[in-house]
Amino acid sequence: MNVVESFGLGVSYRGTWALRDCTLAVPEGHIVALVGSNGAGKTTLLHCVVGLTTQTAGEITVLGGIEAGSPDALDRVAFVAQEAPLYRQITVRAMLTVAANLNQNFDRNLAETRLANLDIPLERRVGRLSGGQQAQLALALALARHPELLVLDEPLARLDPLARHEVMAVVMSTVAEEGLSVIFSSHVVSELERVADYLILMSHGRVQMVGAIDDLLARHVVLSGPTNEAESVADQLIVVQSQHAGRQTQFVARLDAPMEFPNGWLAESISLDELVLAYLRAPSASAMPGPLAVATNRAGR
Repeated sequence: MNVVESFGLGVSYRGTWALRDCTLAVPEGHIVALVGSNGAGKTTLLHCVVGLTTQTAGEITVLGGIEAGSPDALDRVAFVAQEAPLYRQITVRAMLTVAANLNQNFDRNLAETRLANLDIPLERRVGRLSGGQQAQLALALALARHPELLVLDEPLARLDPLARHEVMAVVMSTVAEEGLSVIFSSHVVSELERVADYLILMSHGRVQMVGAIDDLLARHVVLSGPTNEAESVADQLIVVQSQHAGRQTQFVARLDAPMEFPNGWLAESISLDELVLAYLRAPSASAMPGPLAVATNRAGR
């Protein structure tokens, strides 16, 4: 089952496309990292997934073909935004009551247990909680609905490193216990390899790269060698990005099939951070699966 599936999805605001030609099929059971620079379309895509934004073009469904934003989808998809909709003037206990009244499947005992394990007092006003505690409260409210898909839009952006680690630890444990599918957007690429196993990279309102992280890393390489041979070597590769420093040239290249590299050229494994940065620096490059692939040879040159 695909937890998100879209075809030709587009969203336009006053004639400007925030999202365009977005075609995706995200399988269930993954922790999906959604990455891209500011204005890439990440939040717009997530808002389409949870039904907060109506598309201008194309189609989008969730959880095996359910219309995004439909009553059935809303019962099974939970969303936590960067600015969590918490009432700061009421107590945590009252916030749980509000959530229970708004959601028919709300598991209050589960929420209270999670908050107790985190030492978050029920009688404290929400506005007096730390940023990390507020993020944990918003997450506890979302998970108490027992969603099949959890969507997180920059939930860690304003948290310190310890609070970010603690929030993601809760997400990871829930995934392990309940088989939850998660999509989260983040600018902290260095944290992605630890928690995510699937990647969606967006640039200028379009999906630039998508796939299982291990597969994407296996299909890319950092290749270094003499600059005077760079052009002939590049003709044999799908180059995402190139850098020249005197007599040495370095390529980030995509390999669609195993190949032998010329003598004098060193091939090294690529990190997720290097891979993401290479594509962000080369917006014309693409690594889409199957017939969606539109990779441009020598895009970084």
